[in-house]
Amino acid sequence: MRVIERNMFYGANKKIFLRAVELRNNMTPAEQLLWQELRKKEIFKVRFKRQHPIGIFIVDFYCHKLKLVIEVDGDIHLREDIKEHDDGRSADIENLGIRILRFTNREVLENMEMVKRQILDEINSVSPL
Repeated sequence: MRVIERNMFYGANKKIFLRAVELRNNMTPAEQLLWQELRKKEIFKVRFKRQHPIGIFIVDFYCHKLKLVIEVDGDIHLREDIKEHDDGRSADIENLGIRILRFTNREVLENMEMVKRQILDEINSVSPL
């Protein structure tokens, strides 16, 4: 029997959960590539969930144990209006005591070793393995 820890969703409603399912089924190539790495617990030693609801938001990847979000941003996130939205969203999530790591699609697709190293550094800074 699977037990769901409700507080790991920070009050997300059913609509947000349904949207998360849609996003899980339509991940970008960069998200898919990073997910293949994050799901290997032998590398990171912690469990990440993909397209995870947090309140009114859905984050790309989330580790509840470490309260760590990983976001993979496409070129649209370079637009000033999107950057402003991202900053507000990040502030709301960080106010919950959650840290956020951001990578670009290009970084994930072209430099996975650097991405993995930064994730491991962040994990080790909170919870040395």
